[in-house]
Amino acid sequence: MSATPKPTSSEDIIGQKYDRCLADLIVKAGVGFGAGVVASVILFRRRTWPIALGTGFGAGAAYADCDRSFNPARIPGTRIVSPTELAPASK
Repeated sequence: MSATPKPTSSEDIIGQKYDRCLADLIVKAGVGFGAGVVASVILFRRRTWPIALGTGFGAGAAYADCDRSFNPARIPGTRIVSPTELAPASK
């Protein structure tokens, strides 16, 4: 038995990111839905728009997190360093 870990394939990494995004979408949209239902019942005389708004906010937040997961260059303050920029610094 070898102690070296098996390298993770790129398909597995993408699959894990999609799974994390889907779970995040379900949780955040569910929380938004719940907050919308509470707001609808307590504040807005049982209208439906707070439910849709809360669910949309949750789904939008999950979409933004997923977008940052797949494209880290969109995170504010992140700089992508090319290999040519790294070469002089390592000497």
